Amino acid sequence: MINLSSFIGFHASHTPQRIAIVFGGERISYAVLFQRVVHTAGWLASRGIGPGDVVAVLMKNSAAFIEIAIAVGHVGAVFLPINFRLSADEVGYIVGDAGAKLLIADEELATAATLAPNLVLIDAAAQSDSTRLGPDVTPAARVARLPSDLFRLMYTSGTTDRPKGVMHSYENFYWKCSDHVLALGLTAENRLLVTGPLYHVGAFDLPGMAVLWVGGMLCILRDFSADAALSAIAREQLDSAWLAPVMTSAMLAAAPASSLDLTSLRWVIGGGERTPEARIRSFTESFPNARYIDAYGLTETCSGDTLMEAGREIEKIGSVGRALAHVEIAIRDEHGEPLPAGQIGEICLRGPKITKGYWNDPAKTEAAFYDDWFRSGDMGYLDSEGFLFLTDRMKDMIISGGENIASSEVERVIFELPQVREVAVIGAPDERWGERPVAFVVLEPGTVLSLDALAAHCRAKLAAFKAPRDLVLRESLPRNPSGKILKRLLRDELRS
Repeated sequence: MINLSSFIGFHASHTPQRIAIVFGGERISYAVLFQRVVHTAGWLASRGIGPGDVVAVLMKNSAAFIEIAIAVGHVGAVFLPINFRLSADEVGYIVGDAGAKLLIADEELATAATLAPNLVLIDAAAQSDSTRLGPDVTPAARVARLPSDLFRLMYTSGTTDRPKGVMHSYENFYWKCSDHVLALGLTAENRLLVTGPLYHVGAFDLPGMAVLWVGGMLCILRDFSADAALSAIAREQLDSAWLAPVMTSAMLAAAPASSLDLTSLRWVIGGGERTPEARIRSFTESFPNARYIDAYGLTETCSGDTLMEAGREIEKIGSVGRALAHVEIAIRDEHGEPLPAGQIGEICLRGPKITKGYWNDPAKTEAAFYDDWFRSGDMGYLDSEGFLFLTDRMKDMIISGGENIASSEVERVIFELPQVREVAVIGAPDERWGERPVAFVVLEPGTVLSLDALAAHCRAKLAAFKAPRDLVLRESLPRNPSGKILKRLLRDELRS
């Protein structure tokens, strides 16, 4: 049987007392976790949930989130995690489009769940122990699944259209796990900090559940705070984490003032944007035994397609590493033809961890592939050793006076200024040039920056036409849960 509950049951049988999850002060062994899974699966079955049914969850991080995810697969159903920051209309659309038979939502998120036809609210007690959803039920038997069967639906953030439902099979999930075990050397001794939202592939998949696959431990924080994350590392002697860039920045700001023992940390996987050299060096100062691993991945690929290799971070600065064992990467032009090393084009991927397409949307599925190569929509290039360098999203390329400007290139230069904490560059409509580059900047406290100084710095490093023509100072930049800056919101701000 290939259900997620299979490996939980294996560890429950072989190492029953080993701790699987730490949440809210409770330490949940593999034996207890498996008991909860089969009990919660029984509760799902009692509500008519069976093979192929879609079960949605609108929940913050908790032990129950993991327990429910595994229990859904135990009865052969399909798991649908939903971004808890969405509005009721957005949640209603996703639940309806997926045909979800049941929505389980945290009580505090009830307002966003009002449009769901079949809703169960989960209180604080059940968030710590999913068996409290239905105490008097018969534990369910496992329903056998095949590698090609659907394990999960995940809806991508909409840009100009409604969100798309990405289909993940068990095959996708297990190949993802095997690649992460190989690349990261995961073992039962790993103790992973989970502070990103579990509805997102970063927290759930990078490496997330792969740590449970090998018998390790997840320390789950319900919400992120730098102090709570640092305290958890010290208290539980955690050795690993996935962090969105904004989380890394907050922890680096808090770490110098902390007297906590953070020496257990061995690595942190980052993602969402290219990491400046200054941040890598700052990370090494704050966490002397750890390395920062730049990565690249997508919802459509279960995350984590490339990882930076140890010892090559500075040599290959700006790269997100090389493809993992069962991932192939090719750079292709606008006609789908492969490009040689060093030439910028669309990043395309193939391999067994990559989705077969979008739920109930054959047209978008067809448009997303060149034959069996998935089109990421990201621009980049491979060097002669196969290291991947990101340049931009296709839609984020600025075209000014007929010249292409990679916004990430301008951002890299602006980030060199000591006053700059965060930066995003976008193209604004311009009657003369078509588009002009505009810089949105978050300053370090107590610093100032003028447009003249910014433009002069950029012109010293880049062609003059790439220098921003406008500067917008902000207290923060809008980001999605994986830490990627939402440039579409900045474009909307300029248009309003």
